[in-house]
Amino acid sequence: MADSILIVDDEEIIRESLSFILTKEGYRVREAANGRIALEILREDSVDLVLTDLEMPEMKGIELLEQVTRFSPETLVVIITAYGSIDTAIAALRKGAVDYILKPVEFDELLVKVQRLLSSRRLNVENKLLRGEINRQYDFENIVGQSAAMQRVFETIKKVAATDGTVLIDGKSGTGKELVARALHFNSKRAGKPFIAVNCGAIVENLFESELFGHKRGSFTGATMDKEGFFKAADGGTLFLDEVSEIPFQLQVKLLRAIELKEITPVGTALPISVDVRIVASTNKNLAKEVEAGRYREDLFYRLNIIEVNLPSLTERAEDIPLLVQHFVSKHAQEMNKPVKGVDNEVMKSLLAHSWKGEIRELENIIERAVIFAEGNLITKQDLPSFFEQRQDAVYAFDARRSMKDAVDEFERQYISHVLRANQFNKEATAKALKISLSSLYRKIEELDIPSQG
Repeated sequence: MADSILIVDDEEIIRESLSFILTKEGYRVREAANGRIALEILREDSVDLVLTDLEMPEMKGIELLEQVTRFSPETLVVIITAYGSIDTAIAALRKGAVDYILKPVEFDELLVKVQRLLSSRRLNVENKLLRGEINRQYDFENIVGQSAAMQRVFETIKKVAATDGTVLIDGKSGTGKELVARALHFNSKRAGKPFIAVNCGAIVENLFESELFGHKRGSFTGATMDKEGFFKAADGGTLFLDEVSEIPFQLQVKLLRAIELKEITPVGTALPISVDVRIVASTNKNLAKEVEAGRYREDLFYRLNIIEVNLPSLTERAEDIPLLVQHFVSKHAQEMNKPVKGVDNEVMKSLLAHSWKGEIRELENIIERAVIFAEGNLITKQDLPSFFEQRQDAVYAFDARRSMKDAVDEFERQYISHVLRANQFNKEATAKALKISLSSLYRKIEELDIPSQG
């Protein structure tokens, strides 16, 4: 749809001439003889740009500008003014007008300004929509998981997202640490600013300082131009240091200084630069043990570990596997435009029984592959990799020679044991996860001879 423009001027000849030129260029144009009529039009219909004279009866251009910026902030306002009223035009710019045009109006100049302003507006609207999509994509409520272990993670994110506190996310590779880091950022006051993710394990050791803090041209061999480091690129936003345990020991003190003083010194200069960055770090190593072994600075560890988020492994949250499976099936089926709706029972049993060494990343890769090979609405066993074997000792494994009662008892024994372990043997949390009363849980533990502590 063409962009819409409202021309507001008490001189009919100006309205008609501007309307003729802009309509010829493909814009949808409406006219108003004064500010009061213009407001009535704006309340009935959305307008992309308003061209308004300053001096008009009933309502002056400045008052119209104030009204528009109050109830329709997305609408651009351009002031049309005589040369002698230039000071008033500048005052209008301070009140929210995006530009001004002098009388007599040069049509070529007008068309260039209108095209530039509306193109910029479209880009801004698209960016806001994109940011909204990103916010929804990384909303912590959309991180898949209903287990008690994941609910604790959600509660932590909810509490700390709005703060500027440094966060350390620990968990095995593939558990979704970057997803949590993005959720922290996009649910914070920094959501409109950059989120910069840095894989510390992928940076060559002698380039760490330059990559983090930047460098000046000629500061070392190969430095042919100035470089902005990750800290500066994330200014105002969040810097996610993935696998922070891989930062070289000799650089750790500089990282500590940058975090504490909120300033960096690029390689090749002695002048510090102030930066406003929130640090979120992640590790798949036990940093406390790294400190004990002398491989990590204790002061940096404590500075990073102000708020800790521990991501459970898939084994600890196995009851989330069906939810994750359905999430990944829907995601990849949509991307590939395939009619796959889910997995059959045999596949689900195999997925629940599998030992997920690669965690959620491995699960998603398996589902993506299965969606590619699937020929019907459901993923079947033949769509899984050949190495994918069902473990007979896992939850849901069964022996067809057993009686129904024995099979049900064994299922309950294994499942309740698994949920107990996932909830660190907290009986109340386990009962809540199983959706049974606490007394029922205690009865099941006694009847089925289930270990009730680790």
